[in-house]
Amino acid sequence: MDRFRNYDIAFSGLKTGKHDFKFEINQEFFDLFETEQEFFNPEISVDVHLDKHTTFLEFFINVSGTVQLICDISTDEFSENIMNDLKILVKFGEEYDDSNEDIITIPQKDSDFNVANLIYETVVLSIPMKKVAPSVRDNDEYEKLLEKYSPKPIEEEEEQSTDPRWEALKKLRNNN
Repeated sequence: MDRFRNYDIAFSGLKTGKHDFKFEINQEFFDLFETEQEFFNPEISVDVHLDKHTTFLEFFINVSGTVQLICDISTDEFSENIMNDLKILVKFGEEYDDSNEDIITIPQKDSDFNVANLIYETVVLSIPMKKVAPSVRDNDEYEKLLEKYSPKPIEEEEEQSTDPRWEALKKLRNNN
């Protein structure tokens, strides 16, 4: 965990209220996680807003920047703007627990909180599932192929006949 030390936010010495932290992350940050990413050459700005209360902490993480992607269709490299945010509540308890996606419990004796994993998740979730280069997106042939092979909505026939049991119940309701 020492390699993530730069992303610790020491909250114990902070006064109750709002505090801002800023991080500039690049490929070096993602290399810390030793996982394969679908992007490269990230240039991302991260704003972390901490709202410290007496019994809990609120973190607002906002990421914005650019990453390089490879187009799923043409295999061309292109630059994609990304933007995402995350709100997390950190409360104090007996032991660390992140089983709830919106609330993280940390031991009461902790004096800092590491935001590296939260930043990583926020960035990764901002990467589009379909990676289509602008040159392909703006191509009329691509639009025609997309229209041709996209699933068409199925129009269901409305049932004209009603179950006779419902009709009998409607008659009872109208009689009252």
